Amino acid sequence: MRSSFPPLSCLLAFEAAARRTSFSAAALELHLTPSAVSHQIAKLEQLLDVRLFERSVRSISLTDAGREYMARVSVALDAISAATDNVRKGVRNALHVHAAPSFASLWLMPRLADFAQAHPGIALSLSSSVVHSDFSSGQVDIDIRYGIPNWPHLHVRSVFEECIQPMASRDFIERHRLRTPEDLLHVPLIQSVVNVVQWGDWFRSRKIEFSAGQFAYRFDRTSMALDAAVQGLGVALDSSSIAAGHLHQGRLVKVFDPRWCLKVQAHFLVCPSRHLQRKEVASFMEWLQENASDPEEGALGGPKAAGYRPSR
Repeated sequence: MRSSFPPLSCLLAFEAAARRTSFSAAALELHLTPSAVSHQIAKLEQLLDVRLFERSVRSISLTDAGREYMARVSVALDAISAATDNVRKGVRNALHVHAAPSFASLWLMPRLADFAQAHPGIALSLSSSVVHSDFSSGQVDIDIRYGIPNWPHLHVRSVFEECIQPMASRDFIERHRLRTPEDLLHVPLIQSVVNVVQWGDWFRSRKIEFSAGQFAYRFDRTSMALDAAVQGLGVALDSSSIAAGHLHQGRLVKVFDPRWCLKVQAHFLVCPSRHLQRKEVASFMEWLQENASDPEEGALGGPKAAGYRPSR
């Protein structure tokens, strides 16, 4: 038994807090409370009999001893993660992908049969949640994240450029006689609260004054916002790439000329650089980016939906 080896929970809390210079950010990453992270670090400082952090009301910073300890601990934890990865390589070529929920269900799932056919030797596990995966656990190989990329120390690659535009059911468009962007000011609008691009951004791009108080429905998932639009409850503003299935099947229609969209990069392939050495990771990334070259087509088939054109 290594008598001088501190509890792993203390080391993980220390490494996360030192890397993020925040107990709160470390707590979010480790799925703990900030007080629990603070307690683990205090326990570690007591075991070492040395102060690792300088604490103030609004911030923390490493002491000289803390910086030296962090340099050694991070190398050791990376070695444990690499050893875990190496062991997992021999388990039926396993690949664990974590993804944002709407991307997983609406874009990735319809294309998995194509991946299975192209790579029959890879045993794929797919999970999804709005919480970013914790690579330090050694359980996830690739995370497909949604949002503004700010993930230092990780390899980050854009999945595709998306066109954000108004979409609704054909019946809703006909019933409300939607012809111009100004017409949207008089109909129920659907908000996906987690989206990088919001209705205010789109209206500003058309030089139209807009009050955010007129939302008829709000959802915290893109999939639910699009489902509401399919049901004829209003107009959704979202990515035509993520909504490709609905567009191909005619359940949704682009209300206006697709050139009136807002272009954004918001989905990213994220992983530690060391994971790129795994052939399963490289194969998945290559396959995904081949499919993402035309994100509204891919494995969905059927005619590609164009912008709405009113009947005359």
